[in-house]
Amino acid sequence: FGRICRALAGATSLAQLNLNLGVVSSPSRIKQLAEALRTNRSIQSLFLHGSPLTDAGLALLNPALALHPALVALDLGDCMLGDEAINLICGLLPPDGAKSGLKELTLSANPGITPKGWSRLAIAVAHSSQVRVLNLDYNPLGDHVAGMLAVAVASSRTLEVLDLEGTGLTNQSAQTLLDMVENYPTALRSLVLAENSISPELQQQICDLLSEGEEEEEVAGGAGDTQEWERGREPAAHQRGSSSWMCPSDPSSQMVLMTSGLGDSLLAETEM
Repeated sequence: FGRICRALAGATSLAQLNLNLGVVSSPSRIKQLAEALRTNRSIQSLFLHGSPLTDAGLALLNPALALHPALVALDLGDCMLGDEAINLICGLLPPDGAKSGLKELTLSANPGITPKGWSRLAIAVAHSSQVRVLNLDYNPLGDHVAGMLAVAVASSRTLEVLDLEGTGLTNQSAQTLLDMVENYPTALRSLVLAENSISPELQQQICDLLSEGEEEEEVAGGAGDTQEWERGREPAAHQRGSSSWMCPSDPSSQMVLMTSGLGDSLLAETEM
């Protein structure tokens, strides 16, 4: 593990690092990883799913995460986290564009987080100008927390994907989410509600409404792209699912395509 961290510290083209399933298993390894991340400038995606970090371990790692200039995707699923960790994670979701922040966050299967912690996260997501993907599957959220998340989604200008699979939801929260999707324009295009006590009919209604919104935006985006081509400029990536925020400024650089768990493209410059 020490050799991995030394290589990470000196890497200039590594865009994705997968340390899932207990690789970061002790305080000493957490400290080694934190030290490497303080030097590294290229990592965009860091996966620590299934690592027994606990709140104390994330506290050791957090300063390096907060200061990293390129990190946009972080997987802390099944890391034995609690409310103290949520307070740290909220700091990685900046409320404005003054600094970079996470665009993809996974907190699956962290049952130690209480409704108080989830409410804090919901507020951070509502005010974040960055986060696009939020995976909260297999946490005991329940309808109360789902209601807070619905408000966060309605407030967010950027959140496109929300995974609530297996989170103890019922038709009550599904109806709230349906009302949100039906009556308030949001950036949301994917809402996962499988493995909950929600009727298939409600799930299908939500899915249909999200699909309709995505189709409308694709049509509008296509028209905008055509107009820009006619003006002789390269078209902006208007359609949903694009990853324009990850395209480097130097088009002549050799590129390596890395993909995150949800299929969003992560582009990183590599040295020749």
